Amino acid sequence: MSEGRPNTHCAVPGTKGEIDLVLAGVRDADDPWALASLPLKLPPGRYGLGKGGVALGDDTAAFGWALGSYQFTRYKKARRKPADLQLGASAKVAQALGLAEAVKLVRDLVNTPAEDMGPADLADIVREQAELFGAEFDEWVGEELLAQNFPAIHAVGRAAAREPRLLELNWGNAKHPRLAIVGKGVCFDTGGLDIKGAEGMRLMKKDMGGAAHAIALARLVMQRKLPYRLQLLVPAVENAISGNAYRPGDVVRTRKGLHVEIGNTDAEGRVVLADALAYAAEDEPKVMIDFATLTGAARVALGPELPALFANDEKLAAKLLAAAVKVEDPVWRMPLWRGYRRLFDSDVADINNSGKGGFAGAIVAALFLERFVPEATPWAHFDTFAWNDISRPGRPAGGDAMGLRAALAALE
Repeated sequence: MSEGRPNTHCAVPGTKGEIDLVLAGVRDADDPWALASLPLKLPPGRYGLGKGGVALGDDTAAFGWALGSYQFTRYKKARRKPADLQLGASAKVAQALGLAEAVKLVRDLVNTPAEDMGPADLADIVREQAELFGAEFDEWVGEELLAQNFPAIHAVGRAAAREPRLLELNWGNAKHPRLAIVGKGVCFDTGGLDIKGAEGMRLMKKDMGGAAHAIALARLVMQRKLPYRLQLLVPAVENAISGNAYRPGDVVRTRKGLHVEIGNTDAEGRVVLADALAYAAEDEPKVMIDFATLTGAARVALGPELPALFANDEKLAAKLLAAAVKVEDPVWRMPLWRGYRRLFDSDVADINNSGKGGFAGAIVAALFLERFVPEATPWAHFDTFAWNDISRPGRPAGGDAMGLRAALAALE
């Protein structure tokens, strides 16, 4: 390979007109997307890494090539067959391909319409991961949520024909540090009685993107046999409308015992996460990480490509930020500004689920979640978009993992 403008290539023909050599422009040897533009541009066939130019590692090449080959094919045939990259077997290549498969899992889950990705479908995915890695799986469905003291999850999901659920996976040595991973699994969000407009509802199949990230991260922890006692929690619901939908002005009790006034039924994600975070905290994890497509305010502040990172622990925050830079999976830290707690004060309950005045929406949502996390528990919250608004090499428009690789690198 020879240096050139990143993500460009030149195919050099042989004496019989066949491709003899491909020169690919790469930024540097650490660029995870260095070869990602090639699989769907080169003619189908087998290719290998040549000598000369930038010394791209096999693992870096494998990761970018695998994701550059991605096409969502559940409902539509692939537009073309990707070219194959032949690499020698190694532990690093295997890890890179495992990471790419986890990213593809996030993409597939987020891209799947809500009709085929409801709470029960998410349960099947978590159950499959448990069976694959020898983990324990449990779930509580419908009225069982009330019996087991998950009233907030039930309140948000009770209006839907498909019953709300809490999914739990446990794995690993009980002597290892406890790691809790929580993902918002709102499989479709109409906004509830505070209904969204058509434009705002169009992409709400992706409102379970946090759950997709959490499942993928749990998969990677198990696949790499990281030394944690892992707990994965996914509150899986639809925020629907019916005669028994929860209403603006209702007061919902949570597992922690705090009462939440519903200022807006479209701020449902933080309500279901409240019960899941409180449950995770009961086992005193050493680290707690949650993922959620939580606020439009985070997108206003940072756009579609940068997940907002909130953390109550400086060491954990520093580790995540350093990992994000190292693996080129960008995140941006935002503050848990204590002064804004006043924005979710309630006259009738302990807390309101919707901030006053429309200010600092992402911060207010994170502060709401923090109320359900013990002060002594290191906790990080990713407010992610989980969606590419444009196509780039290896990152087609549609569902995507954002912050997943950074979180994994920080945990290793």
